[in-house]
Amino acid sequence: MSTPGGAAIRAAAARAVAAVAVHGRRLEDAVAAATQGGVPRPAVQSLSFGTVRWHFELAACLSILLDRPGSKQDPEVRALMLVGLFQLQHGATPEHAAVSETVEAMRALGRPRAAGLVNAVLRRFQRERQAVVAAAHASRAARHAHPEWMLDAFARDWPADWESIAAAGNAEPPMWLRVNARRLAREDYRARLAASGLAAEPCPFAPQALRLAEPVAVDTLPGFADGEVSVQDAAAQLAPFFLAAGPGMRVLDACAAPGGKACHVAELEPDLAELVAVDIDAARATRIESNLARLRLSAHVVVGDAGQPATWWDGRPFERILLDVPCSGTGVIRRHPDIKLLRRADDVARFAVQQAALLRTCWGLLAPGGRLVYASCSVLAAENAGVVGGFMAEEPAAVEVTESARLLLPGALPWRPAGPGCALRSGAADADGFYYACLEKKT
Repeated sequence: MSTPGGAAIRAAAARAVAAVAVHGRRLEDAVAAATQGGVPRPAVQSLSFGTVRWHFELAACLSILLDRPGSKQDPEVRALMLVGLFQLQHGATPEHAAVSETVEAMRALGRPRAAGLVNAVLRRFQRERQAVVAAAHASRAARHAHPEWMLDAFARDWPADWESIAAAGNAEPPMWLRVNARRLAREDYRARLAASGLAAEPCPFAPQALRLAEPVAVDTLPGFADGEVSVQDAAAQLAPFFLAAGPGMRVLDACAAPGGKACHVAELEPDLAELVAVDIDAARATRIESNLARLRLSAHVVVGDAGQPATWWDGRPFERILLDVPCSGTGVIRRHPDIKLLRRADDVARFAVQQAALLRTCWGLLAPGGRLVYASCSVLAAENAGVVGGFMAEEPAAVEVTESARLLLPGALPWRPAGPGCALRSGAADADGFYYACLEKKT
């Protein structure tokens, strides 16, 4: 069987981009669907992720290059033109190949009549790139490649840093590893990587974290299948240190999938009385079990709604609860660029209502003297300090624990006190944007 060529790859990328932009599908799902016919997934993923990452800039350029409104274009033809513009503006493919393969992809899409239009648009962009990009960048959304409402939110909550947050959202994400502390020391695993020709740097603030110089496929990582290492961003690796679970404690990870934080908790404390990992999605709960098995760890995995504990809770309180809430994901846009297209401004308020309800419910599962860690990968105050502060105003037994944050604040990680809790902007220390707040229940 012949290997699919560049035209087939670009056609598949266009299908994935159109599925996100027009039909609201998650980009990872769209790429999986577009590559079912044997088209190389890494190549399609690179093109589609890059095109979605820069969509607001590329779409503004395309509207200048087209004589007719974009709404009248066939969605896949339009998406293919965006893929072509991405290659010319941000890609490494030689321009002549990018143009010719993208034009040829029209036939792979079954729309050969549009090949002339695609060719004309891309060649005009080659000739007039500087003027077209300058005109497109008159729009702030195009200039920063984010929707206006999101830029407004960044500027409101991070007035000195909003441009850095937007730039981080447009960057290729690094690959962070978490070394299994039960199995070996970080420096020992770093030596194993070096022996395999992989360079990595230790994280100055997360003691099990290594950042690879270049991302690689996980199956090429030494010891991955044997549970020596996992892939997890450095900011997410701080959750167990805020949680501070000790021997004999019952611990709940309330929204646990895919299980990275629950596994990290188990790696650091082998003598827990019980670790319960709950997730509402059965398929995602299976991923928790797979990660536990690979790492040779144990936990009680429950498919259930953390907001409806009557369906799964046995009535015994937990000494520690990690509540990593569903959120807008604005701190992890560099990993999930489709967030720019799929989220809407009013989603933030809906998430905040859901988050507040989860916090109130999980608080009822916490033992007196116990600790609840509220975490999110959002950089928006409405989902973070707004939720936690509102809860504390209504719950006199909730007291913020600041010791954990103080231990981290003087270090290499540029936390910003967020009153309550502390926030990390996207890209700071090359980590994802994150928020943590530690609450203890007064006895």
